[in-house]
Amino acid sequence: MARTVVIVGGGYGGSLVAKELDAVADVVLVDPREAFVNAAGSLRALTRPDWAAHVFFRYDTLLDRGRVIRDRAVSADPAGVTLASGERVDADYLVLATGSGYTYPAKPNPGSTTTEAALSDLRKTHEELSGADRVLILGAGPVGLELAGEIHEVWPAKRIVIVDRGNDLLPSLLPEVRAALHTQLADRGIDLRLNTGLAAPPPTAPGQAGLFTVTTTTGDRIEADIWFRAFGVSINSDYLTDGRLTPLTERATVPVTDRLNVVGHANVYALGDLTDLPDPKMASYAQVHAQVVAKNIAAQVAGEPPDAVYTPTPDRRMLVPLGPHGGAGQLPAPHGATAVPAETVSTHKGLDLFTARFAARFTRN
Repeated sequence: MARTVVIVGGGYGGSLVAKELDAVADVVLVDPREAFVNAAGSLRALTRPDWAAHVFFRYDTLLDRGRVIRDRAVSADPAGVTLASGERVDADYLVLATGSGYTYPAKPNPGSTTTEAALSDLRKTHEELSGADRVLILGAGPVGLELAGEIHEVWPAKRIVIVDRGNDLLPSLLPEVRAALHTQLADRGIDLRLNTGLAAPPPTAPGQAGLFTVTTTTGDRIEADIWFRAFGVSINSDYLTDGRLTPLTERATVPVTDRLNVVGHANVYALGDLTDLPDPKMASYAQVHAQVVAKNIAAQVAGEPPDAVYTPTPDRRMLVPLGPHGGAGQLPAPHGATAVPAETVSTHKGLDLFTARFAARFTRN
């Protein structure tokens, strides 16, 4: 008798587990959206509406045998999940892959669960942005830098200011990577102000055009026509707060073992941003987790012991494109992370922002 694997969340990690296990189990994927969103491309979708459709991949093209339920989990326990509709979905194996939320436009607005609604949001914000001469970005993490790069690529004459309270740019990266990003930002005329915050938030909503002036914590005044928030990760674990499955950590994450089991449950797994692992909250890590989870469940379904183990590494891997051809980053190497130039970033990420990879995943065999 076939085993049922229920996967909650169809993002980078969840969709990969579903694809990997589709041939060996009865897979049920639960997600409120009608399509997978390749968030790596969201910022280009904002600046280039003609390209925006490349960000979305319909779930009905993912699985050959399994099924997708378009709904949201409101509770989970070792035997399955309860959905917002009231439906109960029982599971022999349960995978929690709900990830994290992030401020729009890096991820779609939570209420825009259809592709058309998400595209409509992007078109409206594009119109607001296109008429703005001066752009303020709050946050100099990867999202803020990539947003600045995409805006400059389309509108090189716009004045862009990035403000961040931190003393260093991406401090977890190698010095040579950070130096390359500083140089490229300066070459593009992008004004990066570190160790700087705002005395008060802008009077307009993010992504809404309207002239305003703000005062920084260093006493400077910045005039802009539009601003964007590029910070604010929130863990999507609200459906676990009833404690029926596991206690959450202080950061609202799920404690897992080295096999990525939810602590105390041999048939329940968690991956990606939802876990209490020390990894950055990034898609590349979620997809590595997904491979471990898929191997372990496949082994259990076959009656074998699950022996795939995930070991976090202190060496950070990250590619930060500044438009299709710029950027810098670092990748794993035998003796630790190594810096890679803009050409490598462009080839691996910047040119298509992983579109081809997900087009392959969301194609039935």
